[in-house]
Amino acid sequence: MNVRRLQIAPLLVLGIALAVVVAWEDRDPAQVVPPDRREVVFWHFWGGRDRAVVEDIVARFNASQDEHFVRAIAMPGNNLDLKFFLSVAGGDPPDLLNQDDPIVADWALRGVLMPIDELASEAEQEELRRELFPAARKLGEYDGRLYALCNGLDVRVLYYNKTLLDAHGLAPPTTWDNLNRINAVISPPDEWNPTRPIGYLPDPRRLWAWGIVFGGRFYDEADGRVTANQPPIARALDWMRSFSEQYGADRVSAFRTGDQSLTGASSPLLQGRYAVVMDGQWRVREIMAAAEAARREGEAVTQYGVTPLPAPPGGKENAGWVNGNLFVVPRAANNPEGAWAFMKFWCGLAGHEAEAARACVAGGWIPPTRRVTQHPVFQRYLNDNPLFETFVDLAESENQVPRPVVPGAALFDQELVGAAERAMYRDDAPPSQELLDGVTRRVQQRIEELADEPR
Repeated sequence: MNVRRLQIAPLLVLGIALAVVVAWEDRDPAQVVPPDRREVVFWHFWGGRDRAVVEDIVARFNASQDEHFVRAIAMPGNNLDLKFFLSVAGGDPPDLLNQDDPIVADWALRGVLMPIDELASEAEQEELRRELFPAARKLGEYDGRLYALCNGLDVRVLYYNKTLLDAHGLAPPTTWDNLNRINAVISPPDEWNPTRPIGYLPDPRRLWAWGIVFGGRFYDEADGRVTANQPPIARALDWMRSFSEQYGADRVSAFRTGDQSLTGASSPLLQGRYAVVMDGQWRVREIMAAAEAARREGEAVTQYGVTPLPAPPGGKENAGWVNGNLFVVPRAANNPEGAWAFMKFWCGLAGHEAEAARACVAGGWIPPTRRVTQHPVFQRYLNDNPLFETFVDLAESENQVPRPVVPGAALFDQELVGAAERAMYRDDAPPSQELLDGVTRRVQQRIEELADEPR
């Protein structure tokens, strides 16, 4: 028995519990709940500039009606799930959470989430079925029921430095051949120089995306089976590890590690380390800010472009991995009606399209419905930020696929990314198919164990 561990564990739990209390007390004294309203306690993970956006949405909702009053509590950092379950155990959970981690299936399986069909009327459920983009619905659905409502999608594309590509006479990476030619010209393997930009280098975390682009699926919902070892996914991993075979696994690992130590602008693309990177829509804001800063200083403005992930022969067009921010309502919420009213306001349901468009413009978020993307407020934003339009178009694609919404989703991610890291960063790694066979076997076993656990 490890006595020291037994001594530390209670302190850890106490520390987390205190963090929950501090977060609950992180309230603006000026925001007093009116006596004739019902409070909605809302936990979220946003900080910095985005926290101000969230607080503005909350203020607009509170001013729009006189029945509910949302109190937003920022819970940034790690262990939000543990903080949540401590609040559940204490009998006083929040009424609403916004999460971007893959928690839906695990929390639904534990019985701590209220399904959307218990919150929404039949007419509202029909609106959700009609309006939500396929990816937005898949993100919140488990075992045939919707447990979470997506309020913003995260889509990945390839960003490219058009100025750099033009200087080398290269076309944008809109096709498979174009993407693979870029490294041969900009960073030939036999001329490796870590101080110079590389053309493109796959990120192990993005096997989720390339596996879909190559034509694979990581989970068979009809059979309830993990399929991470499908041949298209193995081919995707073979292609990703080919970069390490050309440049050397140690070099690739060291170069990728260098991305974590950047200062200033956080995008490796803006730092000039790559000609092409895969990233999400939030980088559009950084690119626009960098262009404006260059103009102010009288400097040349570097031109950037975006394109969907190009498909290899036999692959899928307009495909990739999609994530998103999700609203969930705890089963023990004190005011689920108020939580649902706020969710509809933010997401543009029940006639709130204009409010949702304003929220997405302010946060640089991709709306989960076409009705919001087509609203004049959001269309003006797209006109001013043309790079963003590609993300919105892709959000509607059936080939934009989230991680499987299954129990043990966090383990699934850990296992898959770990296999990709091993393939790319170790010279002695087993073949891709063998690595993915192991992932499939272990994750399937864990899903079955979780399903058999007593509730």
